[in-house]
Amino acid sequence: MNISIFGLGYVGCVSLGCLAKNGHTVVGVDVSESKVSQINSGIATIVENDIDEIIAEQHKAGRISATQDVAQAILNTTISIVAVGTPSSEKGHLNLDYIFKVAENIGDVLKSKNEFHVIAIRSTVFPGTCEKFSRIIEERTGKKNNIDFAVVDNPEFLREGTAVDDYYNPPLTLIGSNSEQATKLMVSLYDQLPAEVIVTDVKVAEIMKYVNNTYHALKISFANEIGNVCSALDIDSHKVMDIFCKDKQLNISPYYFKPGFAYGGSCLPKDLKGLQTLAHDLYVSVPVIDSIDKTNEYQKQRALSMLNKYFGKKIAVLGLSFKAGTDDLRNSPSVEIVENLLGRGFDIQIYDKNVHIAKLTGKNKDYIDSRIPHLSRLMVSDLDKLVQESDLIIISNKELEFVEKLENVSGKTIIDMVKINSPKIISNNNYRGINW
Repeated sequence: MNISIFGLGYVGCVSLGCLAKNGHTVVGVDVSESKVSQINSGIATIVENDIDEIIAEQHKAGRISATQDVAQAILNTTISIVAVGTPSSEKGHLNLDYIFKVAENIGDVLKSKNEFHVIAIRSTVFPGTCEKFSRIIEERTGKKNNIDFAVVDNPEFLREGTAVDDYYNPPLTLIGSNSEQATKLMVSLYDQLPAEVIVTDVKVAEIMKYVNNTYHALKISFANEIGNVCSALDIDSHKVMDIFCKDKQLNISPYYFKPGFAYGGSCLPKDLKGLQTLAHDLYVSVPVIDSIDKTNEYQKQRALSMLNKYFGKKIAVLGLSFKAGTDDLRNSPSVEIVENLLGRGFDIQIYDKNVHIAKLTGKNKDYIDSRIPHLSRLMVSDLDKLVQESDLIIISNKELEFVEKLENVSGKTIIDMVKINSPKIISNNNYRGINW
């Protein structure tokens, strides 16, 4: 395939060489005369393991070249990859001037091109950038996005120092596209790579680089804070984290990465508080760890802000325990939500088959007595009747019976705290999720 790459910096140069090595004919486009000259002399524009040999080799084979002529590049290629810089300001805002200048330049040429053309943005951009990029082209050409051309997002996940190896061995290849024709072309571009190709919504693809790198930064900061606590206790922090990483069922897994309601129960709040206290007693600063429960409290406030407008409605809370399959009410976010709403005069009834008021004992009973002393008056045993008589239904844990029951109900207002996996419930009701 014939491909043009706009921007011959880090990502552009690596993409240029690696795509050429996979058999494509690739032309680089850059405003810098020196970068264009380097590529046309078979010299890489960056310092990176293996890329200098690849550029030299592919230049010799006649598969790579470079130009400052946008028209030449666009008219002779099917796909244009945009890899220009998007530098950040001190406050974190992106300078997208280079991106949108490329959009203008491409639009001016596409005006006279009859063939379908794909523009793939590899630069790191905020969600909505592809949409604006396509509007600029539409305005300059009179053509329609996803009909005459397509703008897709194809974020890169390359690490400096291992970029070539990362290119050929990615954890996944991500394409954000709303065009079937563009998607097929982009997928074929990576058919020699071993990783799964994931096609998703454009905005989902646009935000993924930020999510990934923020989490990598969080992991490093978390590990360093654990290391600082361990150092104060004369514990080998590498042994601790090596064991931590052995657990791939919970510690390194998708299990906890489900946006939704706050965490609760007896273990997470207690052990988090214990580690925070230990660090405090050792005079070790752990700002990341100290912020975890603050974020959890914010999620409860987010839920309350969603529910405030339903004052005067009959509200059904499905699930009181902190998760399905248990009667543990300690630190259950549902208990706190009910407590807050009752204090504001809301009309609430609760169903949870696992919670039997008469059987509550010990710390579980003490906890609920201190929070909702008249809970028995709010609990009901007839789920059918509760659902039918309620104006608003709050789903607060993933009991299977809630799904089965609500799939046969329509026209209700439903606030989902746990992401029930049922298109029928979502489509038949006035449905809203806490994070979706």
